[in-house]
Amino acid sequence: MPGFPLPAALLAALPLPVTSQAAGAPFAWSLLLSGAVVVASLIPLGAARSQADFKPSDLAAPRAMFERLPAWGKRANWAHQNCFEAFTLHAPACLLALVAALHGAPVAGVAVLAAWLHPALRLGYIGAYVANLPPLRSLCWAGGIVSTAILYGEGLRGVLAG
Repeated sequence: MPGFPLPAALLAALPLPVTSQAAGAPFAWSLLLSGAVVVASLIPLGAARSQADFKPSDLAAPRAMFERLPAWGKRANWAHQNCFEAFTLHAPACLLALVAALHGAPVAGVAVLAAWLHPALRLGYIGAYVANLPPLRSLCWAGGIVSTAILYGEGLRGVLAG
């Protein structure tokens, strides 16, 4: 798996023994991709707003136009809001796992899998929510939460072991 190189100046400033930059790559990528999923959640919301005759005057109170959104657009809005909630849980887990990896803690394969799965599951969550597929949506949501929990567990284990 290709590494995620850190700038030399940043590495020099870190007060920790960095044994392998590549060990933290999946966690850094998961953080980046999960942030991109939050941004991507704007696409269906923007499409819904365009169908609800979004006008520049709506910028004064964008939440007020919620009632004008089609049903799938309301779900897109809820999915977008949930993306922020999921990201606020996932980002610290990624950072904890990244710190543990940079400290030289062994990286468990399950943590790497969880890191890569989380953004994919969150994209699936958005699609399932907008398409009104509650069982699939719930599965994607639960999978994302489990992925985050795995990263917290493995990151904490690594930090405490080091």
